[in-house]
Amino acid sequence: MFAYIFPIALVVISNVVYHICAKSVPEGMNSFASLTVTYAVAALGCAAIFFLSGGRDLFAEYKKLNAAPFVLGVAAIGLEVGFIFAYRAGWEIGKASLVQSSALAVALLFVGYFAFGEGMSWNKLVGAAICLVGLVFINLK
Repeated sequence: MFAYIFPIALVVISNVVYHICAKSVPEGMNSFASLTVTYAVAALGCAAIFFLSGGRDLFAEYKKLNAAPFVLGVAAIGLEVGFIFAYRAGWEIGKASLVQSSALAVALLFVGYFAFGEGMSWNKLVGAAICLVGLVFINLK
C-alpha cells in the first residue's frame, strides 16, 4: 500500500511547495534567471540522489538517453515559467492550479486514448464534462 500511496503523496506535497515558491519568485526578477537556480539545484540534487541510491556511472546512464528527457526539460521550462507568469498576472494560487489540473485531466484522457490506446468510457467522458463545467464555475465572477 505504501508503494502505491507514497508517489502520489510526494507529488501533492511537492506541488504545494512548488506553487508556494512559484508565487514567491521576486516580482522584479527575470523568471528565466530564477529558473537557472531552480534547475541547478535540481540537477545537483538528482546527481546526489543517483549516487546515494547506488548509482555508479552517470555517464553510462547518459548513453541510454532518447529524446524524452530533452523534451521533458523544455516542457518543464514551460510549466515553471507558465505558473510564474500566471501568478504575476494575478491568478490566485488555488485557482491557477485547479484550472490547469482540470484542463490537463481532460486533455490527457484524449492523449491516453489516441496516443497510448488507453480505454475511453462513458464514465471518463462524463467526468471530463464535469471538470469542464467546474472550470466555468471556478472562473465565474
